[in-house]
Amino acid sequence: MKTIHTDCLVLGAGLAGSAYALHAAKAGLKVELLSLGPPLQANSDWAQGGIIYDTTPDPVQLERDILAASDGTANAAAIAQLVHDGPAAVKELLLDELHVDFDRDPTGRLDLAREGGHSERRIIHAKDTTGHAILQSVARRVDATPTITRRSGFVAVDLLTLSHNSANPRDRYEPLTCFGCYALDTASGEVSALVAKKTILATGGLGGVFLHTTNQPGSVGHGVAMAYRVGARLIDLEYVQFHPTVFLKPGMPPFLITEALRGEGAVLVDGEGKRFMDGVHPLGSLAPRDVVARAIKQHLATTGEACVWLDLGTMKPDFIRQRFPGIYEKCLAHGLDITRERIPVVPAAHFSCGGVHTDLHGRTNVRHLNAIGETACTGLHGANRLASTSLLECLVSARSAAQADAAELADGGFPSPVPRDWTSPALEADLMLVQQDLQQIRTTMWNYAGIIRSPQRLARARRILLELREDIQAFYRDCRPTRELIELRNAVQTALLVVHAASLNHVSKGCHFVAGDA
Repeated sequence: MKTIHTDCLVLGAGLAGSAYALHAAKAGLKVELLSLGPPLQANSDWAQGGIIYDTTPDPVQLERDILAASDGTANAAAIAQLVHDGPAAVKELLLDELHVDFDRDPTGRLDLAREGGHSERRIIHAKDTTGHAILQSVARRVDATPTITRRSGFVAVDLLTLSHNSANPRDRYEPLTCFGCYALDTASGEVSALVAKKTILATGGLGGVFLHTTNQPGSVGHGVAMAYRVGARLIDLEYVQFHPTVFLKPGMPPFLITEALRGEGAVLVDGEGKRFMDGVHPLGSLAPRDVVARAIKQHLATTGEACVWLDLGTMKPDFIRQRFPGIYEKCLAHGLDITRERIPVVPAAHFSCGGVHTDLHGRTNVRHLNAIGETACTGLHGANRLASTSLLECLVSARSAAQADAAELADGGFPSPVPRDWTSPALEADLMLVQQDLQQIRTTMWNYAGIIRSPQRLARARRILLELREDIQAFYRDCRPTRELIELRNAVQTALLVVHAASLNHVSKGCHFVAGDA
């Protein structure tokens, strides 16, 4: 078995993982950066709307908006960190160092947009492909940094801990400690051990355990499942945010329709053109995402319609093409001219507000194991995420964690355990069985643990998933690891954790809605 040693091992190369790698490298640390696919195959790349850049002297209204969107449940300390550290995190990396090409007004000032739940215009953007513009610039700098080694096509199999994976039997008496991971090179099929002083989970979200999602393929809560298996604390997993507007057309792949469209004047209407959100919430179509997604779900159930519609009638065609070129071109490729026609939309699983519990420096309850970005949960989002906080959270959490790790690593004293050898079984997994099981997980989660839940639906989901997990664990033990098999194993575990968290919480808050709860 090949063993690779490094200072910092980052699992996930989206914005959070890549930004951490850059900050750690600046501090003189050696970094291994693992990802399932190429540099731009991450959820961060698909972010359309923008990133908050609030430089007002007293941004108290931003704090209020984040707290209001969370239904009063967000962690005040996490909000304060984001609001206080956010402008510097954006300015230092994206504006001053990488010169990301954000949109500007005729005077040269950054153009500020507004999205749902925001009381002011405070979101900077690069047309409607902000995530791509940011991640592309960050990825280029990562690849130009000699102390960062990018390993694309590597899948973490399991985290290494002293109690389970050290060749020294005395290490089992040490406190719960992570020292890297086993990782599968999907090109060669070989499993290596990556030994690290600090291991950072930045694997993104878990929307892929649902049938309909805005997430990239493979986003099934890898970090959550791996952290759970080594004893890390998890929190708020019942709070899965469903984005209310995802393109729906029979025979066409779904894709996200940014909330920024509604921020610029688009409204949600039914099949007859009626603005049904105006009677649901004072903000109408700009209500928080959980409110809008639930209203659409209930409207569709009541009317039997397949979708609702985004009406862009108040916007001029030239403005639409200039401000939202990505969505315009994508819809046009699917036979829809949004300068003349309404956009058919439905909700889909989008963002996990919960995850691996950390402090404000990314530290978990497992020594030397960190989590950042969507994988982590500091309580910033509480029961529901405010639009355009996710990219900012990636930058702030990466910066804070890297700074804390650099200071700790400078003190030295980190052992380098010898990991136990990995032995792979000889059998090959039946890909058809793997795909069928994953489809069953997604269907079960969508039907019984989706936008609207009930104790009866959750109980049924748990029974189905427990049986599935037994079957999956049985053939996982007997088969050589593959990306698909690892994904399935983590997906069923993550799904069960979401269902368990939802079953324990009987109070409707934010994006966790229990049918019948008063």
